[in-house]
Amino acid sequence: MAYDGKILRRALQRFEEDKRAREARARDRREAVFRRQPRLREIDAELRATMSRILSTALRKGTDPRAAVEALKKQNLGLQEERRLLLEGLGLPADCLEEKPACPLCGDSGWREGRMCRCLRAYCAREQQKELSRMLDLGNQSFESFSLEWYSETEDPALGVSPRENMDWIYRTCKRYAAAFGPGSGNLLLTGDPGLGKTFLSAAIAREVSAEGFSVVYDTAAHVFDRFEARKFGREEGEAVEADVDRVLDCDLLILDDLGTEMTTPFVQSALYTIVNTRVINRRAAILSTNLKLDDLGRRYTPQIVSRIEGEYQVLPFFGEDIRRLRKERG
Repeated sequence: MAYDGKILRRALQRFEEDKRAREARARDRREAVFRRQPRLREIDAELRATMSRILSTALRKGTDPRAAVEALKKQNLGLQEERRLLLEGLGLPADCLEEKPACPLCGDSGWREGRMCRCLRAYCAREQQKELSRMLDLGNQSFESFSLEWYSETEDPALGVSPRENMDWIYRTCKRYAAAFGPGSGNLLLTGDPGLGKTFLSAAIAREVSAEGFSVVYDTAAHVFDRFEARKFGREEGEAVEADVDRVLDCDLLILDDLGTEMTTPFVQSALYTIVNTRVINRRAAILSTNLKLDDLGRRYTPQIVSRIEGEYQVLPFFGEDIRRLRKERG
């Protein structure tokens, strides 16, 4: 799961801050117990010293350390029993002074067997949702809040299906896509006029997929092409523009909105092909959203781009009345 560098940095910062806060609270709890029973502080220091002596004795060369190690172990057990009885007298559990990690899988390191642990992934997911919320209304745009009432039940004679029936199929398709998302998930092409729910369902997918710990990038086509152009022609220097391009190519799910609203130059054609082709080759999923119909895409973009999209993307055609306008009319 390739998270955007700034999201990972923020997640690591929050992770370390929370870790330090837990450690500080644990120290405060220990100090409070030690103040109630000072002998526990002495036992704690003796146990730590005993463990050090056991290790040094076991590593000593030229002598048989077994007898000394056994004696130290007995001393250690005696101290542990004394500690247990003192804690019991205070009405506290025997393990209340032990330092326990919040995540038993990684010991609060955030990494396990060279891979990101699920505890750190949860931090990344939260930071990513904050980032997505800057462009999408994740709080209100979800599968649970989606409504078919805005779509007419009157059948379109040219298509043989009503807008509501069509949207019910699109809704269920998007919901299944989000629920089953994983490495190698397919691609979606959302087409249709503005105000029909393309961005709403894109946000619902982004919400579900990011909550599962996958990296999601949502951006407009115009802004993405601008970042590619800035890198290509050296308008900007430094790591920021490189990171913007890398996140588009490497994230688990790319949602590219408003495709077709950009000025279609030869460079834009090249950048779009790079994005589509690279992600197909690397089996990284993408959702393209456009107000253009398939025929319009064919006239606007090169045959290579259109061929890739037609061959690798499931088309979800939106039609009906503009929901934003209907909302205003109905108050």
